[in-house]
Amino acid sequence: MDDLITDASMASRLRIRTAALAVGAGALILLLKFGAFLLTNSVALLSDAGESVVNVASAALALLTLWLAGQPPDENHRYGHGKVEYISSVVEGLLILAAGASVLALSVPRLLKPAPLVRLGAGLAVSATASAINLLVALAMRRSARRTESIALEAGSAHLLTDVLTTGAVISGLVLVRLTGWTVLDPLLAVLVALHILRTGASVTRRSLGGLLDERLSEQEERALRRVLDRFAAEGVAYHAMRTRRSGAQRFVDLHMEVPSHLNVEEAHDLADRVEAALREEFPSLDVLIHLEPQTAPREDPKGM
Repeated sequence: MDDLITDASMASRLRIRTAALAVGAGALILLLKFGAFLLTNSVALLSDAGESVVNVASAALALLTLWLAGQPPDENHRYGHGKVEYISSVVEGLLILAAGASVLALSVPRLLKPAPLVRLGAGLAVSATASAINLLVALAMRRSARRTESIALEAGSAHLLTDVLTTGAVISGLVLVRLTGWTVLDPLLAVLVALHILRTGASVTRRSLGGLLDERLSEQEERALRRVLDRFAAEGVAYHAMRTRRSGAQRFVDLHMEVPSHLNVEEAHDLADRVEAALREEFPSLDVLIHLEPQTAPREDPKGM
């Protein structure tokens, strides 16, 4: 990616600034959305405000998490603190699930017994303003997530974009309520919002748990690594037992590399250094561990896995 920030301290500062922006904007959006509910008595707008409560809580958690993740490796954490981002994302996913369940619990009684709505025009205008602010913050978070490869910011951005779409659907539905007088549409919209929130929470939680369990890099990333390694085949290099994982923005790969048996230790080491440099050119944040073997040693896996 052309605008990827490879300097760790610069990336950490950008993550923290973006998370702080999300906290401040989230608090403002929450106030606006709750105000829209008070104006209209709409349970659909209340459900939308309920999701914003989660936004503020998760943004505050992400801010703390990103500060911790940016701390350098220490005596007890030799691989750094990147995995704390996954913990933040798991908690965010669980908060989203809790918000969805709460909205559903509030909406079902109103679905059975609809209530009249008031001052819809003013309430919808306030909600639309909140959604516009949400969209700008979500886009800023997504850009920062891509530039710094932050799973926490990526999860937050996806959540906010979902919130924007949800608010748009709620506003559209309430406009229809105003035009038709069908008040039952209000709690029906709230139920649909709740189901959508639950689906988002499940998705965020699943992905974050995958990071905690050391899921391998994506197929696209592993293919890129293999293309780099294959460039050294002409020099007699082969490899096998390659393993990959990711911890926050940090990627890890370890592999067994076979080199021609006529090379001495220094020559083999220099070759391994060149392979490492080529891999890091593809992924600047890559942590590489290579176990050297002479080509006379049998391979553990002929497919290089």
